[in-house]
Amino acid sequence: MSPRCDFCGEHVEKLNQQITVMRKEIKNLRQILDGAGRAHRKHMTSIRSAVANIGLREPDKEQAPPPPLAAPQALEQGNIQTVPIGYISSCFAVKNGTPRQPTICGPSRAELRIQQSIFNNPEHALVGLEQYSHVWIIFLFHKNGHLNYKAKVKPPRLNGQRVGVYSTRSPHRPNALGLTLARLDKIDGDTVHLSDIDMIAGTPVLDIKPYIPDYDSPHSRLDKEHCDPITDQKTDAQSDLESDKNDNEALVSLLSKDKPEAGIPVRDSSQSVSAQLPLHKNIHQMLDEVRDYVTQGELQLSCASEDQVSGSPKTKAPECNVDYPCYGEKAYITIAGWIREPPVSSLQVRFTSQAQKELADFLPTHLSGPSESDRPRFRFLRSTEEAVAAIRGVLSADPRSIHRRTRCRDRLFYFILDSADITCWFGQGFAEVLQVRPVEQNVVSV
Repeated sequence: MSPRCDFCGEHVEKLNQQITVMRKEIKNLRQILDGAGRAHRKHMTSIRSAVANIGLREPDKEQAPPPPLAAPQALEQGNIQTVPIGYISSCFAVKNGTPRQPTICGPSRAELRIQQSIFNNPEHALVGLEQYSHVWIIFLFHKNGHLNYKAKVKPPRLNGQRVGVYSTRSPHRPNALGLTLARLDKIDGDTVHLSDIDMIAGTPVLDIKPYIPDYDSPHSRLDKEHCDPITDQKTDAQSDLESDKNDNEALVSLLSKDKPEAGIPVRDSSQSVSAQLPLHKNIHQMLDEVRDYVTQGELQLSCASEDQVSGSPKTKAPECNVDYPCYGEKAYITIAGWIREPPVSSLQVRFTSQAQKELADFLPTHLSGPSESDRPRFRFLRSTEEAVAAIRGVLSADPRSIHRRTRCRDRLFYFILDSADITCWFGQGFAEVLQVRPVEQNVVSV
């Protein structure tokens, strides 16, 4: 019986341990339940007080009744509730490897289908949009995680330097709104086909607006301002300059009449004039000097008139040069220096022979054949050359984060482009594609 009792003792000891654990779990559950009850009672108290305050208020008969709908008031106060008009179907399935700007990867394509819950006839909302070549896409950064944001961020192109979030296009913002300028390829019913995009699959789109250079491009605005003739808006100073110019022209013409024409014999009037005006011996020489002086003043007045019409402030006397004032981007549009000259240089992209063979095995999206159905197929890219250009665009801009670029020893990098799962590695100043495989179906459909 002793061995049997020992076994029972061990079994009882294990049961006691399990009971102790269960008691602790029950205690934790009771604490959680007590906390939830206190929170519930607190919320109920606040609700009762709010209802009581509403009930104590007597309706004012003289005051106008409140509007029946609360939506206009919410808009006036800035409280809005957005509803996506559609969701992006893109060649980028995940964030990893998606370009940060639309111009980085030109062959990138996407489709946007307008939801029927927004309009009964979604295709009617797109009538006329085919007349434009580019559109603004306002979307939501729906993959921001916990929606954390800070006043200063570290753009990848600055390699760790901090700047204000509103001086960048970081997705981590108080309102996670994104704006991109995409090329409009075509419109097919209720579906908009786009290219030059930087949005991943499943991105909620809030609005579409046509891109109009005359309104959206400052360079076009300035060119239009300085090229249009200004006839109705003349300042008083400009009118004075023009009147002085006319007076000078009249004086020059008057002086030129006094000078003898070639081939006509005229008596020398210098003697008679010198008798009356002994200040100068040769009247013709004096007339030439006066004409030169007036002509020089006319040129200066014309230069001053052009400067005042252009509206450019001058701090010194205007000079009449051959070079015209610089209008447009160089004079009026400024951007941060790191945008065009970032500390992070572009990378060279190369492919291994194996990667080239695997990439050439993919069929374009517009080709089909029963004998080649076993080969992988692109959903958006139209040729192998487009795929190569897209991969080069993504990798040349170094899509890695600053932490991965500076602190991680692992040089391998994985990303998905269309239906291709790409493996590459980064070296000093270059990126090399090692492998291109068809992505799994469940990942593509995400």
